[in-house]
Amino acid sequence: MPDPDLPPPQRRDLVRRFDAVRRHTLALVETLSPEDQAAQSMPDASPAKWHQAHTTWFFEAMLLRPHLPGYQPLDESYHYLFNSYYEGLGPRHPRPQRGLLTRPSLDQVRAYRQHVEQHMHRLMADVSDALWPEVARTVELGLQHEQQHQELILTDALHLLSSHPWRPALLAHPSATTPPTPMEWRRHDGGLVEIGHAGSGSGFAFDNEGPRHREWLEPFEIGNRLVSCAEFLRFIEAGGYREARWWLSEGWATVQTQQWQAPPYWLQDDHGHWSVFGLQGVQPLDPAAPVMQLSFYEAAAYAEWAGARLPSEAEWEAAIALPGMQQLWDQAWQWTRSAYHPYPGFRPLDGAASEYNGKFMVGQLVLRGGSLATPPGHTRPTYRNFFPPGARWQFSGLRLARDAGAAAGGTHPTSQRTSETAA
Repeated sequence: MPDPDLPPPQRRDLVRRFDAVRRHTLALVETLSPEDQAAQSMPDASPAKWHQAHTTWFFEAMLLRPHLPGYQPLDESYHYLFNSYYEGLGPRHPRPQRGLLTRPSLDQVRAYRQHVEQHMHRLMADVSDALWPEVARTVELGLQHEQQHQELILTDALHLLSSHPWRPALLAHPSATTPPTPMEWRRHDGGLVEIGHAGSGSGFAFDNEGPRHREWLEPFEIGNRLVSCAEFLRFIEAGGYREARWWLSEGWATVQTQQWQAPPYWLQDDHGHWSVFGLQGVQPLDPAAPVMQLSFYEAAAYAEWAGARLPSEAEWEAAIALPGMQQLWDQAWQWTRSAYHPYPGFRPLDGAASEYNGKFMVGQLVLRGGSLATPPGHTRPTYRNFFPPGARWQFSGLRLARDAGAAAGGTHPTSQRTSETAA
């Protein structure tokens, strides 16, 4: 939600930011072949080529068409092909069939990006001072939107490459490893807390992050770090995927139907050794690394097995100020137990952007934090990510919570020997 009370940025600063974000999108797909960028591995994912076109369409549809006099689209059919879900802007190509869009070619999509970028530069240079604040806020929304799709480019491409027998690496540089540390509980005394984006003068936020409001919390404890692969492996070895008692009913039904036995990118060889497919290809399982690509069902089942639970989003946001909290933003999105509902007093954005978030506020769960695929600078304490409970191709993990003073009653050895730390 672009803050209307903030002064608009200087034009040259916003142009520089626009160019940097657009360049980063292209940098992310450098290791993908044209064939990689055209393929779609499942209905919930989109081809990298489509992401590049759609983020361009957003600037064209939200800014150039309404605000640049005399603007001529490069190809009028792109308005249909690359609309995502904006009913108010007309019909669109079905999402599950985006991988069938062999045309336009990748080169034509790149030409489309250049066409829109050239005209965006013209708009940002020539728009009147009176209209500049509105244009600047929408440009910022478009840049934040493109950063969301930058993360999706990585998650969707990783799912695509996981389906290939070679399981090729998406990125060449190694990920930073996390040294193993004991998980410790951090106590929050509860009470009346404020959560949500503060609005006036507080910088950018999407509309679903506000208004700021008060919620009551009972005293609770929360893990200072994410659950690791080694800890989740103990859940697997203890029969976690074979025992219904740990699972919510829908989760257990999904386990049975989908035959889940481990996180989707975990691989076990004939000798019982585990490896994990990730951005750097197949690597031996790193015991200290946070477990990722978990559905809400798996996160909730693990927490139950560990004698704990998932935090609410209000608990998560209140807890980030506690001392010693780790892995908040740069490893894995963290499932919460909170349904994705509007905050009290929520109002969607005006115009076509009103469809950005509000209409998805049903049947989904909130994730907090950020992941190693999230672009730098894109996270903040109030960010509300959301997915349906069965989604497991994202960089999603979990952080444990429990009611204050509740001894861990599960079978997870780590949860039973962690220390108490007062806030």
